[in-house]
Amino acid sequence: MFDINGGEFLILLLVAAIVIGPQRLPGYAEQLGALVRKARVWMKDAKGRIDTEMGDDAIDLDWTTLDPRRYDPRRIVRDALLEPDARQVPAVARVGAVSAPVGGAAPFDDEAT
Repeated sequence: MFDINGGEFLILLLVAAIVIGPQRLPGYAEQLGALVRKARVWMKDAKGRIDTEMGDDAIDLDWTTLDPRRYDPRRIVRDALLEPDARQVPAVARVGAVSAPVGGAAPFDDEAT
């Protein structure tokens, strides 16, 4: 999130301890602890509300099937090319279609705007 490694974090803590001072450091540490406890309670409540709203659907979901590392684009394309096209209309259905007469007036449509 902040792209800070362990050494940089220790330096920041040391600078904060020097700037805050030894008299105020226990008070700020206590406030930080209270903030962390409140954040944990808030996250636990939020997770509980999400679980109750989602119901059993979220529990039964298999997350491994949605892993993007499992998708192979070559396999997906190969499967799409090998399966029959469901959109093709059979030749029998095309023969039975009747075309409108050419050159005549278009029929009146009451529902047209």
